[in-house]
Amino acid sequence: MVKDTTATSTEMTQPVIIDLGKQRSKLIKELKNGEGELWDEVLEVADEVKEMLGAEAEGKVLIPVIMLYQEKLGRRRLDLEKLIFPLMVNDDDDDDEEWP
Repeated sequence: MVKDTTATSTEMTQPVIIDLGKQRSKLIKELKNGEGELWDEVLEVADEVKEMLGAEAEGKVLIPVIMLYQEKLGRRRLDLEKLIFPLMVNDDDDDDEEWP
């Protein structure tokens, strides 16, 4: 026996992205524990979004999703150069040599 499925409509809203910038490790540890200045800032923004939504936010729960990252530029750039130019030799000593 096959059950009929009912279509439910879901509305997609734009995510709210907060860039907290570069932070000290102590503040990040506190954020991970749900404490501290950064956590307070996240909650303040969530409250502002709830106020902006007004009647739309009634009966809904806003859940903050926090992503932490550490940018490492040096190695990634080197790997990209190797991928693009695999045969290129990157020696600074070659600059002194003259072509015959």
